[in-house]
Amino acid sequence: MATIRELDELRRTYLRFFESKSHLVLPSASLKSDDPGLMFNVAGMQQFKPYFQGAVPTFEGHEGVWKRVVTSQKCMRAGGKDSDIENVGRTRRHHTFFEMLGNFSFGDYFKSQAAAWAWEFLTHDAWLGLDPERLYVTVFTDDDEAYDVWTTEVGVPAERVSRFGEAENFWPANAVADGRAGPCGPCSEIFYDRGPEYGSADETGPNTGAGDRYMEIWNLVFTQYDLVDGELRPLPMQNIDTGMGFERLATVVTGAHDAYGTELMQGSIRTLVEASGVPYRDLESPAHRIVADHARSVTMCIADGILPANDGAGYVIKMLIRRAARQAYLLGVEGSILHRLVANVADAMGGAYPAVRDAQERIAAIVRTEEEQFLTTLEAGIARVKDLLDALPGEVLDGETAFDLWQTYGFPLDLTVEMAAERGVGVDRVGYDVARERERARSRAGRATSAMFGAADVFTAVAAEHGPTVFVGFDERESDAKVLAIVVDGERLERAPQGSSPRIVLDRTPCFAEGGGQVGDAAKITWSGGLMAVTSTTKGAQGVVVHHGRVIRGALDVGADVRVAVDPGRRETERHHTATHLLHAALREVLGEHVAQAGSLVAPDRLRFDFSHGAAIPPEALREVERRVQSWILADLAVTWEVVPIARAREAGAMMLFGEKYGEQVRMVRVGDDTNAPSIELCGGTHVRRTGEIGTVAITLEEAAAAGVRRIEAVAGRAAFEHLADVRAYASAASRAFGARPDELEARVRALQAEVKGAEREHARLRDRLAAAQTGGGGETELREASGYRYAALALDGLDAAALRTAADTLLQRSGADVVVLGSGQLLVVKVSETARERGAHAGNLVRELAARGGGGGGGRPDMAQAGVKDAAGLEAALGAVGEVLAA
Repeated sequence: MATIRELDELRRTYLRFFESKSHLVLPSASLKSDDPGLMFNVAGMQQFKPYFQGAVPTFEGHEGVWKRVVTSQKCMRAGGKDSDIENVGRTRRHHTFFEMLGNFSFGDYFKSQAAAWAWEFLTHDAWLGLDPERLYVTVFTDDDEAYDVWTTEVGVPAERVSRFGEAENFWPANAVADGRAGPCGPCSEIFYDRGPEYGSADETGPNTGAGDRYMEIWNLVFTQYDLVDGELRPLPMQNIDTGMGFERLATVVTGAHDAYGTELMQGSIRTLVEASGVPYRDLESPAHRIVADHARSVTMCIADGILPANDGAGYVIKMLIRRAARQAYLLGVEGSILHRLVANVADAMGGAYPAVRDAQERIAAIVRTEEEQFLTTLEAGIARVKDLLDALPGEVLDGETAFDLWQTYGFPLDLTVEMAAERGVGVDRVGYDVARERERARSRAGRATSAMFGAADVFTAVAAEHGPTVFVGFDERESDAKVLAIVVDGERLERAPQGSSPRIVLDRTPCFAEGGGQVGDAAKITWSGGLMAVTSTTKGAQGVVVHHGRVIRGALDVGADVRVAVDPGRRETERHHTATHLLHAALREVLGEHVAQAGSLVAPDRLRFDFSHGAAIPPEALREVERRVQSWILADLAVTWEVVPIARAREAGAMMLFGEKYGEQVRMVRVGDDTNAPSIELCGGTHVRRTGEIGTVAITLEEAAAAGVRRIEAVAGRAAFEHLADVRAYASAASRAFGARPDELEARVRALQAEVKGAEREHARLRDRLAAAQTGGGGETELREASGYRYAALALDGLDAAALRTAADTLLQRSGADVVVLGSGQLLVVKVSETARERGAHAGNLVRELAARGGGGGGGRPDMAQAGVKDAAGLEAALGAVGEVLAA
């Protein structure tokens, strides 16, 4: 079996090969997607979409224009309709996380070179040296050019070249048939013949049969058309977009059965075998494979800053953790295991992606917290699903119930679907979505465009024409500039009239564009006879800075010379940004070096800082954090920055943000000097020149932000002084209200709390006495009978839900009834004895029927349930119908 080092060398060999063909080697983009229509990066070309659409391919830290690029891109396909997650671990081909090796040409080489280089890399002894007799090629039905390239130029025998339609050999697949507008083109796929032992009787070549003999390893996409109104029109620039799954390539080169049999996954599988005592048997061990796959995906996503959450990409991560936890549980693993697999993933992936290894402890802490939270409810959830499926009269579990499983037990829909499918039962996904929309008011924006190309971005065209905006804001707060573009409602205009709200692109600007947690600047743009108020500044395509605002006076024309002045609030933002760096440093000193930024907001009036830490921070630790930050402010330390190679930044010990992608050249911000530098971070934001300019910092909030992540909010500078003045005012007002000095307030409040608790206990005692008196006290309660059930149905006065439940419990035990139904006001409670439940009585079903008679609704467990009715008449109707409902 090939070692991890050998697999790392395989990846590097691919990059080196195309570097030798004058390609620029670029790092992988983050798994976070910049495309609002996608949760994750799903393909190697995704970060290069602007260049396929005409932008000039220039890259930060690399001089000149690069029309040839090669990458190994981290990809994630899970959570979407095309994710095929139910196949993961059960086939040889499916994964949630994978790497896509890709070489790209932006209007440079085309089919001949792409095919020749692919064949050279795969077959030449200097590179992979695969047997050419085992390689097969497919082309699009009428792509005679590609067919001739393969058979005539490359020399592949015609019998090993097949033609297929757009479902197999066009990208996006079925683009023409489905009318998916945008750039597209035929593709050519290379398959490797693994031998008859992997095949099936119906498998006669690529894209045939149910076997795994012919494995697709490389897809060469020839982006040469633009689909407009159902018509394929030639693009002015022909592009190459190739993708080769690294997992499949590793499988072929190492001779493993599949990627699960390589060291990419085997480390995690060995740990699982050790923990469970269950041996691994290839496809016969789907649980091992699912856990290993999901552990890899979760680790890589969290390393890129995608944390478990209740919606969006974070929900996918939460779901994967829970799916994996359930499979480990079914293997017999006791307690949490996934956090241990993070180390296996870091070993396998850390050579190619050092950030995974650097963040290993933080990732493990987040995964462990999330997994342990789920394990506390897993057994109860599994039991509840089993009960529901046992009692299900039909073959579909309703969506409302499936959503209740998520709310009550944290059971994701996917797990419910999986457990139901094991019984041959379906789940009403539409009903689930309706319930989730109603309860969570969660909106999703859909897109009709393909994953390959979204709607054309007008700012991509601006970038292609003019290049990136020159930012001068590190040194200047005012600047002369020229208007390059005016955009209103997605269209480029030559003039923005008075009263309009345009988006403006300038050739240079002192305005900081929102990014790295720092808000975009407000500003004013003036010209002869005119004024525009800029309310925010954002990043457009390819380094273009976009100024959003309103034309207050005059009209603004493209080509106009203007003066840009940043709002004075920037100074407060800078105070908060440098304070954030100091806060980060202090937290690491006080809590430990596991603390790492997981998100931030830097604004003129506040800062918010999310960081990895598994528990609430004690008040004394928060005070120490504040004290250290204040000491650095009082020391009036210098704040400096410089652009350095990333290797030098690593040597300096610079903090690198969780999930951030860095180029070869980075901006390093240092607080202090070589002998005393409490903070060194990579940062693209603006800062004060000396810490003394911050003034003071006050922490205003500490809370949980997500599993394994804490959040601190704080204020600095002017906002801090205003906050402290407010605190003094509140303390003075409280002192007057309680008749105590400020230093006596805590003791006074604690005394009042004790008095309130005593009063609440007395209230509960009197309430229970009232309930007992109304249900007969120590005497007997009249019982009636229906269908063999002895029951009591009483209306009581002045009881809340808790008291009503207690009274029902007491009456059920004291009276010997099978069913007790009590009501008070608009509340209704049903209790059912164990013997009655064994005979088929169900409190939840009973209360639902009774509440309906009273114009309300409710439900609950077989032993206890409660509901609401419309009014007093509704309560009377519900109580009067108990015998009838029991007899039905």
